[in-house]
Amino acid sequence: MSTDLCEGRDLDGLGEQATDAQTRLTDICGGATGSSMASVVEYYAGKNVLITGATGFMGKVLVEKLLRSCPEVKALYILVRPKAGQSMQQRVSDMMKCKLFDRVREENPDFHQKIIPISSELTQPGLAISPEDVEKLTTCINIVFHCAATIRFDEPLKHALQLNVIATQQLLSLAQQMHHLEAFIHISTAYANCNRKHIDEVIYPPPVEPKKLIDSLEWMDDGIVRDITPRLIGDRPNTYTYTKALAEYVVQQEQDKLNIGIIRPSIVGASWQEPFPGWIDNFNGPSGVFIAAGKGILRTMRANNDAVADLIPVDVVISLTLAAGWYTAVHRPKTALVYNCTTGGINPFHWGEIEHHVMSSFKRNPLEQAFRRPNANITSNYLINQYWILVSHKFPAFIYDLFLRLSGQKPQMMRIFNRLHKAISLLEYFSSQDWEWNSENMSMLMELTSPSSYFIGLNFLVFIILFYFITFVEDGEVVLMGF
Repeated sequence: MSTDLCEGRDLDGLGEQATDAQTRLTDICGGATGSSMASVVEYYAGKNVLITGATGFMGKVLVEKLLRSCPEVKALYILVRPKAGQSMQQRVSDMMKCKLFDRVREENPDFHQKIIPISSELTQPGLAISPEDVEKLTTCINIVFHCAATIRFDEPLKHALQLNVIATQQLLSLAQQMHHLEAFIHISTAYANCNRKHIDEVIYPPPVEPKKLIDSLEWMDDGIVRDITPRLIGDRPNTYTYTKALAEYVVQQEQDKLNIGIIRPSIVGASWQEPFPGWIDNFNGPSGVFIAAGKGILRTMRANNDAVADLIPVDVVISLTLAAGWYTAVHRPKTALVYNCTTGGINPFHWGEIEHHVMSSFKRNPLEQAFRRPNANITSNYLINQYWILVSHKFPAFIYDLFLRLSGQKPQMMRIFNRLHKAISLLEYFSSQDWEWNSENMSMLMELTSPSSYFIGLNFLVFIILFYFITFVEDGEVVLMGF
């Protein structure tokens, strides 16, 4: 099927782009060539890896991928925050029971022995890591994957700064103490510089000096910070993209002391192939919007039908991340390399196409307990969208809640619609416009990765975006809808 899709594609153009990138990066890295590349899987054999954000969506996929694809990896140290009523060990145990780990569980029932949890809290000084654990990490860690971050678009600036910037600074400080560290890989976002229309694989000057901002906000109360946040973030849409841009700059400042790579994924969604098609564990971003449409709750959404929906499967991001870790450690680039992990510039997929495929999929395979028949439409016109919100959202919600009140039940639909409208409003900035990302470094890494390697899926992704899977979690089960 993928062979048919590849017919007529401009493969030569992609090859030229990758060759140009390889030439440029050969100069940067001091003459490294493809023939000298060690196997990615072989590189991770015997390595001790530190992962932050391991209990999150991408972090879990990274842990699973390492355990299954690099079975000789020595140990995975994961920073875990104890939650109220649940110990650190319980959180890790629950994570390993997830369906995501079924394949690695079958191949290696004792895989959990390689996972070593470290108690940590990103909002505390020194990440709240005990002196004993600090000594353990500094003497054995070979590679760090920093995945932890707050992904809430509407996070208060102080909290977003603490989690995305200050915690990154403290992790970098810890990394500098590690005696055997070979690479530090930071997960950013393709939208860190969304105030630009064309985004190269470079780290742009920050909107403000991070240290000055941190010192200035330290003495301000939350009310003052909330009032000045719009002026601080300027032409960026939210505190998430703003603080991720600051974090990139913070990471870049350590490139003379550490071997650094920065991954910038676009909109990360369900898995394409690994460990099985369609795995996802949240309703963040488009996933929540899609299921709302499938349930018949969402009937209108403001977006540009012709704008590129830069979706990328989580397993592709993780494969690129591991390959970047290998490349960074083996070839030690003189400067931090940035990888724009995006698809829109290679094989664009538009929001209007998503509307068509999502609706046709749900009509062929309807979800259970739907509010009404799926029939969502995308419009770029603000007034038309507001009209349909009133007619197709608020009025039906009011009638349904009135029925619930009269029958002695608690009203809920208006609350659901209010939450939905808030989520959609946060996405409108990204669904209403286009960006151009340079992806030469990503293409270079795909070229340098051996075709026999486990990471061959990277090469196929750019040609099969139309087979991207939309998944939803319903009553604890994964419901797969493909198109």
